[in-house]
Amino acid sequence: MARRLLADGVPVVGLDCLTPYYDVALKRARFERLRAFPNATLVETDLSDAAATERVFARHRPHRVVHLAAQPGVRRALTEPHPYLSANVTGFLNVLEGCRHQGVAHLVYASSSSVYGANRQLPFSEHAGADHPVSLYAATKRANELMAHSYAHLFGVPATGLRFFTVYGPWGRPDMAVYTFTDAIANGRPITVADGGRVLRDFTYIDDVVESLVRILDLPPRPDPDWGSRAPDPATAAAPYRIYNIGGDAPHALNDLIALIEAALGRRAERRDGERPPGDVPETRADTADLARAVGFVPAVPLAEGVRRFVDWYRAYHRLPADAPEAVLVG
Repeated sequence: MARRLLADGVPVVGLDCLTPYYDVALKRARFERLRAFPNATLVETDLSDAAATERVFARHRPHRVVHLAAQPGVRRALTEPHPYLSANVTGFLNVLEGCRHQGVAHLVYASSSSVYGANRQLPFSEHAGADHPVSLYAATKRANELMAHSYAHLFGVPATGLRFFTVYGPWGRPDMAVYTFTDAIANGRPITVADGGRVLRDFTYIDDVVESLVRILDLPPRPDPDWGSRAPDPATAAAPYRIYNIGGDAPHALNDLIALIEAALGRRAERRDGERPPGDVPETRADTADLARAVGFVPAVPLAEGVRRFVDWYRAYHRLPADAPEAVLVG
């Protein structure tokens, strides 16, 4: 997102605290890619530090804020819950305070498809309830949505929350399935596959996410004149507040993903069966009708194309040979 805005000539103040949740070298490499742009200002700071966050807002006085920072991951929260409250709740509060006091024109922030939790009414709609999260990570993201609503209502902070669905692509997180499977298969390590690979995910390629973000950034929400307190719509409000799904509306089983990675790498995976971890849901699928109406765009990069692009990046980043043989998969 930062690179896209910078390439479009938009000055960007980029923040990261470079925590060691995964390889810091990858995070620093991402950060360094921005230094080629003269209109980039890079700040290493922790948003959960209220005083430091206040100083950043006061110094740079941003017109718009894209808040994508968080402690991610459903599974780590099972054993290390405190970073999720610090980064995702306290950090978000500090961002809201910065937006409030600096009169930010639009706050766009990352929520998550995980907020749908125990809801099994598919595809997931922003207009349905999201009040039964099944992981602490999901609970913190739902808390962000509620906090954003309160600041929109009390202080008029225009806030748009985006429920991302399994984002993947070059420079992505190493703890996500696309990266972990690719890394293991490329290096001859076994992969653990939950529920026989029948788990379904609405994989969303990073370029589609960025395109959605750029378009939404120019559409600060307005109070919905049709919103009613007797039948409240969770996606809108009588305040400048909005929620959108960002997903492909095309779920694929993990088995499909693994086959595509095998084909791109030209190697078979060594599989081990595993159980679906606590907090993981069996299927996600995004209803993207609202997104299409709002910005005239929905994520559309096919999984096969997205995986090919990711594997090409993986080879280059990890300096692997690019001339792997064509894959032959034998059942």
